[in-house]
Amino acid sequence: MKLFAIRILILFVLIIFCVFCDSNKKIKVKPNVLFIAVDDLNDWVGVMGGHELAITPNLDRLAEKGMLFTNAHSPMPVCVASRNALLSGMHPTSTGWYSLVRDHDAMVKSYSSIMSGKKMLPALFKSNGYDTYCAGKIFHKGVTDYPFLMDSLWNDVLPSYKEKLRQIDYDRGDGYGGYIFYPFPKGGSQLKNFFGNSLKTGHSLCGGPLDKEDIPQGKMYDELIADYAIDKINKKHEKPFFISAGFVRPHVPYTAPSKYFDLYNIDDIKIPETLSEEIKNIPLVGKSIIYNYGVNGKGDYQVVNELGVDYWKHLIHSYLACVTFVDDQIGRVLRALEKSEYSSNTIIVLWSDHGQSLGEKRNFRKMSLWDESSKVPLYISLPEMDEGLTCSNPVSLLDVYPTLVDLCELPEPSHLEGNSLKPLIANPSMDWNIPVLISWRYKNYAVRSKDYKYIQYRDGSQELYDMKIDPSERNNLALYENYKHIINEHKKWIPKNPRLPVGSTDWKGDEIDLTLEKWKVNDSIPTWLVE
Repeated sequence: MKLFAIRILILFVLIIFCVFCDSNKKIKVKPNVLFIAVDDLNDWVGVMGGHELAITPNLDRLAEKGMLFTNAHSPMPVCVASRNALLSGMHPTSTGWYSLVRDHDAMVKSYSSIMSGKKMLPALFKSNGYDTYCAGKIFHKGVTDYPFLMDSLWNDVLPSYKEKLRQIDYDRGDGYGGYIFYPFPKGGSQLKNFFGNSLKTGHSLCGGPLDKEDIPQGKMYDELIADYAIDKINKKHEKPFFISAGFVRPHVPYTAPSKYFDLYNIDDIKIPETLSEEIKNIPLVGKSIIYNYGVNGKGDYQVVNELGVDYWKHLIHSYLACVTFVDDQIGRVLRALEKSEYSSNTIIVLWSDHGQSLGEKRNFRKMSLWDESSKVPLYISLPEMDEGLTCSNPVSLLDVYPTLVDLCELPEPSHLEGNSLKPLIANPSMDWNIPVLISWRYKNYAVRSKDYKYIQYRDGSQELYDMKIDPSERNNLALYENYKHIINEHKKWIPKNPRLPVGSTDWKGDEIDLTLEKWKVNDSIPTWLVE
């Protein structure tokens, strides 16, 4: 009897041991996340073919072992709104965060009501057992736009560049408020030097090479951001990590170490071709958008032309140099990950907040509804991917949040308005009949499908482009009756009741309306927007 009892006990122990071992096998280690943002990077990336001269070996190499989405778009092509949309998981038309920088206070005040019961993306990871780290520009103001969220977002952050510059009494900002974008060119902004005291705004549209002595303590902010990310990758981690690196170039001013300028021959640089016919076919609201966000209320195109074609080429040269510079910093971080013990269990996501125009359609900023402003690089690389894939289906930066939740098997928040891209990573050519909604300010929209871009301005005026045959958006098909059925299909995706901009109780108009009224009263549309 005693022997029988011993046998039963041994059998029981063996069963418990087997169950324990089996359950251990089922416990999956959460993947780490390397989350890289790049400010104002358009499709001027070698593998994307946006500019024939672009030198981006590291971004190209990332595409060789990950998924590159070649038709990804920002929900709203300006820093504040785009980043808050991605990080909140909600479109500006739902939150009212159409924000420019000057709307920041209203946005912060509205946070508790709009985000009640919801979490920003890093906070969701932190609350689910991740150690979260941040350097640089992830939110518009850096590590957060909401100081009261800091503890819920990050375990550790890189101290702000603003404080570093104050400590060493460094000022090469030329009166420009965004410390993180320093330094300006030697001698200051070329635009400010040319126009003198009459130039009040927009002088950040400048650039040029920097020698080591021009750079605070010899390192650009993006180099410090890369240093921080590399340091965190090289640490011993007991918990899964979420490391964010928000690089600030190629944002204006287009300054970078001189060696990156030396990689390009300015004589090889061509300025974009702009046709009078494409300008004539842009509705007045679209023209007002180009005009309003330029220099001193003149419009960038007019100002750049006053300085001459060489200045236009100089801006393109400077932007390309900044792209290669930031590619170099990204490469440093990627190589550190590859050499680390975490390379086989880390998801890489790389995105830009919006594109950037360098004179296409006579626009020199983002802040428009055309592809050059809305289109962004978006890469997702999984450890098990052996070769690169591309996907031309339209996707939104709103899709990043649900995709990471899906890939990391976190509890899915109910408020997310994007779609997980996991099915497209598995099958990039699958049917994906979900176009992207893009807005610019209140009630100006673009709907980007795989083959078309449809634009509807708040006065009802329209543009339609066949992106297969007209990627430069020159032939406005909305002028032709036989495209009405395509327009109607795209119109279905425009929201019926968009939220008013935060801080507003009713719609009273904005700069776009004021400009249109001025043109109407004075018959004063600039000739460069007509001819």
